[in-house]
Amino acid sequence: MDPWLTEARGRLAKAAGVAPAELELSENEVRELLDLARIAAHESGERTNAPLLCYLVGRAQGTTDLETLADAVRRST
Repeated sequence: MDPWLTEARGRLAKAAGVAPAELELSENEVRELLDLARIAAHESGERTNAPLLCYLVGRAQGTTDLETLADAVRRST
């Protein structure tokens, strides 16, 4: 994770009252989220949909794994 994102993760963890490690992204999660952002931007024609989709995926995640949610997005394309 780059320094800016590491610092942002630390601030988010503090605001949420969780350990920074709970917000750590694996290489697979990074690839999956960046691919979802690419899909959102290209399929919709609106770059602003990329971060919004990633936010929605985060909100929906709960007990559902990222791969299942990513597959749901890909089925619509």
